[in-house]
Amino acid sequence: MNRTNVLKSRARERRRQANLSMSITLPSGMIFEPGPARWEDRPARRLLDLMRIDFTKMHGLGNDFIVFDAPREGVPSAGQLRHLASRHTGIGFDQALVLEPPRKAGTSVYYRIFNADGVEVEQCGNGARCIAALLHRRGRAPGGELLRMDSPAGEVRARIGSPQSISVDMGVPSFDPRSLPFDAASDALVHTLDAGGTDVEIGAVSLGNPHAVLIVSSVDTAPVERLGPAIETHRRFPKRVNVGFMQILDRGNIRLRVHERGAGETLACGTGACAAVVIGRRRGMLDAEVRVHTRGGELRVNWDAPDDPVWLTGPAEVAFEGHVDL
Repeated sequence: MNRTNVLKSRARERRRQANLSMSITLPSGMIFEPGPARWEDRPARRLLDLMRIDFTKMHGLGNDFIVFDAPREGVPSAGQLRHLASRHTGIGFDQALVLEPPRKAGTSVYYRIFNADGVEVEQCGNGARCIAALLHRRGRAPGGELLRMDSPAGEVRARIGSPQSISVDMGVPSFDPRSLPFDAASDALVHTLDAGGTDVEIGAVSLGNPHAVLIVSSVDTAPVERLGPAIETHRRFPKRVNVGFMQILDRGNIRLRVHERGAGETLACGTGACAAVVIGRRRGMLDAEVRVHTRGGELRVNWDAPDDPVWLTGPAEVAFEGHVDL
């Protein structure tokens, strides 16, 4: 083999080592491995020089996640997570949910959340519901009983009614600008922002993660693509912010679109649904129980009084299970 062919061979090997290797296990036991696409009825091979992650792909109304136990080698890097989040070359997800052993007595798990851009964040409502459903599936959360989980934003209680009715306690909302954080002199029902040359009015609230909520006449014509990124990265939100666009139908129903920080617009956002209801209820526009109609489906939010926790209820489903080598 001449020198040119040797160099080409080495380059191909380096590219092979760098590429993501993934396989999905179907109920039949067949393995699909991307590469040259092929189906093979045999066990997936193990690559000794790579880190293998066994994951469960889940979603709550299309807000999708990969859920996996924390690897011994450590959590994947931000770059690896971005690669996995790609819907064209990876698995595709809005957030990665990493399960660790409990850190607090009486809790079943400690979970961490990473957005599609690889950045770790504090909380995820639909993600918490999916984790509760997965623990129930694994026999670690009996139906009807209260399940206690822990997260960077604090303890989360969950109750499993059925796969279509997983409820989580998202805690007591905070309107203190420092809790988001948000650069504002004090709490107010409405704050005004200059977002990309447009003055907009928002409600600001933290549910363990930061939210800005706009009330719009129609979510169909709301400038989500333009104002979402502009508000997310506004200088007054030093850690960025999730941006909700709420259309109030009546006192018990809203329509909602959410631009999530680090992920863009998603089909549904659990904490975004809670934030919208809290802002609307605080302004006297909504009742204690509200049905939130998202592009992915319907969530239910209950918030009785200012010092009470917000409860989020909706479905959580498993799409498939698989493993990936990094």
